[in-house]
Amino acid sequence: MQMHAAQFPFLSTILLICIFGLALVLVLPKNSNAAVKWVSAACSAATLALSVFLFAAYDRGAGGMQFVERLDWIPSMGISYLNGIDGFAAPMLLLTGIVFFTGVVSMWELDFRVKEFFALFILLVIGVYGMFMALDLFFIFVWFDVSLLPMYLLIVIWGSSAREYGAMKLTLYLLFGSAMILPGIIYLAAVSGLETFSLPALVENASFSGFEQKTAFLLFYIGFGILAGVWPFHSWSPTGHVAAPTAVSMLHAGVLMKIGAFGILRVGMFLCPEGWMYWSPMMAVLAVIGIVYGVMVGLRQTDLKFVIGYSSVSHMGIVGLGFATMTVDGINGAVFQMFAHGVMTALFFSAVGHIYDRTHTREIGELGGLSAVMPAASGYFVIAALAGIGVPCLASFWAELLVFIAAFRVYPALAMISVGVLVVNALFMLRVVRNTCFGPLNDRWAHLKDMRFAMGMPRAVLAAAIVGFGLMPFLMYDLIQTASVPLIHSLGQAVGFAGPESVETLFTELMSVWP
Repeated sequence: MQMHAAQFPFLSTILLICIFGLALVLVLPKNSNAAVKWVSAACSAATLALSVFLFAAYDRGAGGMQFVERLDWIPSMGISYLNGIDGFAAPMLLLTGIVFFTGVVSMWELDFRVKEFFALFILLVIGVYGMFMALDLFFIFVWFDVSLLPMYLLIVIWGSSAREYGAMKLTLYLLFGSAMILPGIIYLAAVSGLETFSLPALVENASFSGFEQKTAFLLFYIGFGILAGVWPFHSWSPTGHVAAPTAVSMLHAGVLMKIGAFGILRVGMFLCPEGWMYWSPMMAVLAVIGIVYGVMVGLRQTDLKFVIGYSSVSHMGIVGLGFATMTVDGINGAVFQMFAHGVMTALFFSAVGHIYDRTHTREIGELGGLSAVMPAASGYFVIAALAGIGVPCLASFWAELLVFIAAFRVYPALAMISVGVLVVNALFMLRVVRNTCFGPLNDRWAHLKDMRFAMGMPRAVLAAAIVGFGLMPFLMYDLIQTASVPLIHSLGQAVGFAGPESVETLFTELMSVWP
């Protein structure tokens, strides 16, 4: 794993800005709502600016881990504060920056326990940033848990429908996932004999047996997969999305679910290539079940948030299918989909949150004709829906295209089922858009006014990201490629097939590893 030391600790600066912002929010007087919001906005804007800088400054020619920072913390236990980003992590930092900033601005009208809300929100974001940049297994586990703990309070205090049930269900599921990850980390660190938790050191120097890799990968797949919404561990997801307030839903579906997928990629696939290969057919089947299940259950929903929640289960299934192909195209598409789905679903929840704040209903049958009185709000809703069904020239189109190109070559039957179901989902989503934004205006909403510029601004940022990376996909694709090609190459060396060019025979290889 090629590593380039940092000239300036940009990654730690992002964490320090968030920690400083959290400390400032905590010391402000309880009723300083405006000051709390401005501190949170400044904190999120600064981290967004640094995330954009790192995305642009990453040297695509050099590749590897860049902006690497290291500080030995507990040398006797092999634990160090080790950060770095590659072509997989840089897009996730950008995604976190975008959703953090737009989430803060989207909650500008909050007037209930403002200080506590933004303090917990920033704490959650600290865990997310840390998870995406950490290269030490101990810190990966710590940041993972830090990102989960505030969720219960954010949902149970500021949530809506069945918030106590949703918060408890989400917390129990995610704590179970965390409990699966820890033994996997300890197991690999112990059997490596290297007395280190450094991910690069373990990847470069450890030699794990086939049994060890298969066992550890399964633990990581279940542990991180719960947060990624992998079927059948997904049921916390739609319930949690519906119960959470707008900004938390945005961060929850937009970024937190990506932590789960990123954990499978960063820890499971990097450390256990043989385990990845062994379990790939199972991953593909579960991913396609998730795609089909998310669409079919979503078809029966009448609450807009449940529609988006089950749609997220389906879209994260596309990420899982990309991982299961074990090809460059599949990995590129999966990581691209993680980013595209993050901004798309954040825009979706943001738009639905605005509609709910004005109408106090999310029932599709009670809405209708909103574009006549709320053209801007309806416009963002339509953009999110079109991105969700993979319309060309929007970011998700390229992501899904790459995944299904790979899937048709490796798992043609499963790919055909997935594409067929997604076509049905597209027709359903268009019907949701028509029944919500177009058609006759419900008289109950004739008095509504469109969103102000300030409230439209975060939605415009999310929409710009969807359209921008849809029109210029090479900005994302070329960056992800710098990490996916070495990963597939190292996979070929580890498990004995030739690499990305051998994809035609990969299915036979995958089947041959099962008894």
